[in-house]
Amino acid sequence: MPVLNLKPSHKPIRSYYAALDEYAQLGVTHETAVQTAFQDLLTACGRQFEWTLVPQYPIKRPKQQPLRVDGALVDQFNLARAFWEAKDSQDNLKKEVQKKFKVGYPKDNIIFQQPDRAMLYQDGKLVMDADLTDKQQLVDVVRVFLEYRPPAIDQWEKAAEEFGDRVKDHATALLELIHKEAKTNKRFIDAFADFVQLCRQAINPNLSEPAVEEMLIQHLLTERIFRSVFNNPDFAQRNIIAVEIEKVINALTAKSFSRTHFLSSLDRFYRAIEETAATIDDFAQKQDFLNTVYEKFFQGFSVKVADTHGIVYTPQPIVNFMVKSVEDILQQEFGKSLVDEGVHILDPFVGTGNFIIRVMREITEIQKSALPHKYKHELHCNEVMLLPYYIASMNIEHEYFEQTGNYQAFEGICLVDTFEDQRIEQLGLFTPENMKRVERQRQSDIYVVIGNPPYNVGQLNENDNNKNRRYRNKNKTGIDDRVSATYTKASTATNKNALSDPYVKAIRWASDRIGQEGIVAFVTNNSFLDQIAFDGMRQYLEQDFDQIYVFDLGGNIRKNPKLSGTTHNVFGIQVGVSVNIFVRKMEE
Repeated sequence: MPVLNLKPSHKPIRSYYAALDEYAQLGVTHETAVQTAFQDLLTACGRQFEWTLVPQYPIKRPKQQPLRVDGALVDQFNLARAFWEAKDSQDNLKKEVQKKFKVGYPKDNIIFQQPDRAMLYQDGKLVMDADLTDKQQLVDVVRVFLEYRPPAIDQWEKAAEEFGDRVKDHATALLELIHKEAKTNKRFIDAFADFVQLCRQAINPNLSEPAVEEMLIQHLLTERIFRSVFNNPDFAQRNIIAVEIEKVINALTAKSFSRTHFLSSLDRFYRAIEETAATIDDFAQKQDFLNTVYEKFFQGFSVKVADTHGIVYTPQPIVNFMVKSVEDILQQEFGKSLVDEGVHILDPFVGTGNFIIRVMREITEIQKSALPHKYKHELHCNEVMLLPYYIASMNIEHEYFEQTGNYQAFEGICLVDTFEDQRIEQLGLFTPENMKRVERQRQSDIYVVIGNPPYNVGQLNENDNNKNRRYRNKNKTGIDDRVSATYTKASTATNKNALSDPYVKAIRWASDRIGQEGIVAFVTNNSFLDQIAFDGMRQYLEQDFDQIYVFDLGGNIRKNPKLSGTTHNVFGIQVGVSVNIFVRKMEE
């Protein structure tokens, strides 16, 4: 059980009383002022557990506006561990507590606090009524508040700590099994060979066998989570890609391998995930939790693949800002809206679906009746990695269910490499339904391209075997050919290697994809703003677009080592970041 290191003599306690004394001397008693003293105390204490205090934390209620508590302490898995509601000294705290509970405030671990009093409820019961003018009582109530662990969370903490390495061990063991069966199991040899061929035709003609092996491993280790946590028991039979992978898995397990037996030592870990997710009522928060589980555990055995694709998930405030900005520009510059028929929207690097889900919510807020048509015909996204593709599919489908009350498979998602410029007839052998989706997307006039492209620029060691893919063809229409013919050719720099960064290709690709008019909204590395290698790119952006909005968020740790990646960079990465919105209008 984690223990809070806090004594009456410690600085957070001293600072709390000092702040209240200062407010008292100024005659300030209103809630929004005096609550900052306790907020600072919780923030300081929460850091001991790597928790973050989120002010005005939203709590969803069925068919009602969400509640907002004054703060929640959230852990690294985006789980809310403790809630806080502040009142000023004039309020009758007991009556205020009952009011809050009647409208749906949580009862599992919440503290109601005035400058001189705190009432702490856990598991629906009042466990402490503390006099905060007494330093020891203040310490005691904060300690009980932060050290509380409901059974599901306690189990989750222990399982997460124990099973981080075990997931990697299972991945290694599965890889050894695959290699063994590839020598002796003819059914598996044939099924695996067919699947490799299909993947190369659909995703990347240079896709290596180890990359396909990782797809099988990811599927085996996570399929239970998709079935149970997402309450989707038919997942492996309903998802068009999972169906293909199951054929290979069945061949792998046909002789002597038992999937259930092999994964049995991870059973407690899976149950901990399932039970923890069950404590979360808000599906968006459940998505955040599972995204973090994916990043911390299941991505752990695919570090090089993750690095090659530049996996960084976009903070929700940035996603919200970008979607709102696109809607505003559509209205002001084009007299259109995201809800309008004919406005096709594409996220070419969908990850786990955050941007598409936020677009769906925006559409619902503007005109709920527009969502079914938009969902079926005009929302598009691509993903090249298997697990994010699975998660995005279910996240988007569940969001549609939440908004409409009806389940409908999302046909706008493709397992495909956005940068791949193959002709559709070359792709025909891969899952027909996936290829139909790819072709439908290609035939659509995309008006808005939005998302978070890959951000990295290659590898440090040629032997790493995770070099970024080159996209060239004999017709000089591959994305690398397009970058070379435009951004690279126009650059005056001697070293132009930075133009190989996937985010540069993404901007070039999106610039070509929207046609005569439309909007490109990407959050990217910000190096193109001022570095010499990008002078040709800046020249072309000025030519290609009528309006350019850039919000430079800074955060380049490499330029300024004094910066901290977690506090000065919105992604917690080394390179700087910017939000970029490019607008092209048809000539009148």
